[in-house]
Amino acid sequence: MDLAFLEPVVRTPGPWASAYLANATPGPDAATHQELAARQARDDLTEQGAGDAEARGVYEELNAPRPGPPGRAVFAANGAVVREVPLGSAPPATEASWSAVPRLTPLVEMAEDSRVCLLAYVDRQGADFELRHARGAETVGRVDGESWPVNRTTSSDWSERRFQTAVENTWERNAAETAEELAKAVVETEADVVLLVGDERQRRSVHDRLPQALASRVVETDRGGRAPGARTSLLDEEVARLLRERREQEHSELLERFRAGLAGADGAAATEGVPSLVEAARERRIATLVIVPGGSDHNREVWVGGEPDQLAMRRTEARSLGADDPASARADDALLRAVVAAGGDVVVVDPSAYDGVELPSGGLGAVLRWAHGEESQASIPAVEAEAEEGNGTDVVTGRPETVAGA
Repeated sequence: MDLAFLEPVVRTPGPWASAYLANATPGPDAATHQELAARQARDDLTEQGAGDAEARGVYEELNAPRPGPPGRAVFAANGAVVREVPLGSAPPATEASWSAVPRLTPLVEMAEDSRVCLLAYVDRQGADFELRHARGAETVGRVDGESWPVNRTTSSDWSERRFQTAVENTWERNAAETAEELAKAVVETEADVVLLVGDERQRRSVHDRLPQALASRVVETDRGGRAPGARTSLLDEEVARLLRERREQEHSELLERFRAGLAGADGAAATEGVPSLVEAARERRIATLVIVPGGSDHNREVWVGGEPDQLAMRRTEARSLGADDPASARADDALLRAVVAAGGDVVVVDPSAYDGVELPSGGLGAVLRWAHGEESQASIPAVEAEAEEGNGTDVVTGRPETVAGA
């Protein structure tokens, strides 16, 4: 899940007003329902001690009509709305919180799936490219190949056979051009799945000409075609199924790496449990944070400072990290803030899709960039070598010695 858009949120000191709201269903009373929900979020924030500017900003943002997404989240701090985010699913109820760090876990649990499918509607003259994602569809390219000759004849005459050969050569040249442009479109759109639709012979010809590196992402289907009116609901179902299977495959591979890391397999590192996760996040070792909704560790108390990596299990420990006035926070939100700020990834795993599979205990786990101690151990020989050369490095601490008058 790409959460780079949250950079302004995770790097801005709090406290934070966070609110989640389902957009009103279109109708004569939609505006009234929207206003009531926005007012509830504002009042809840005020009761929790939020500043007037933050509560008012959240209200105004949520009260503004936003057609399209089922819901949205709003984050405000220091008297202003910092980010408004569309949600892929509607929150079951309006939720608002005033806390030391932004309330981020509901966001990743309800965020739109960022995976995309690139469709190529292929025929013997070229193709139309369409990108499918959570917000709908958009045209992203077109190939208009040679238009003559493209139709065979039924005669067996010698001259007609030559013509038919020319027709097939046109098909092949058009297929080659389509494959070349499609490969470029995959790179430009960062498509997770490529679906070839249309004429069976031509889509096979295009498929065979695509780079081998795309093989695992390319699928063919006979549901639909390039001609007007040929794009059916069955094709929509096929796209949804492919994206769902892609997500489940990626999650299964991630969970395999997680289990291998816990088992200490070569080249793998993973951890679970809030104390261990806090330490890994503080050291920026988390490559992917794994969240299982409803886990018992989500609301465990941790202590945080103004910086994302200032988090600890105890208030005194947070102070030693430089936090002037540590505040209590939920473990899930504090870990999310730290991971996003460090450029890590976050994956939400649906437990119902992995019955019998070992998931992170307490609902929080991580695949690590490296195991604890690996980096520091690797640096020990260099430190010792520098000390032996008498370059002013303290052999015990590994830090440069203080020079009088410096």
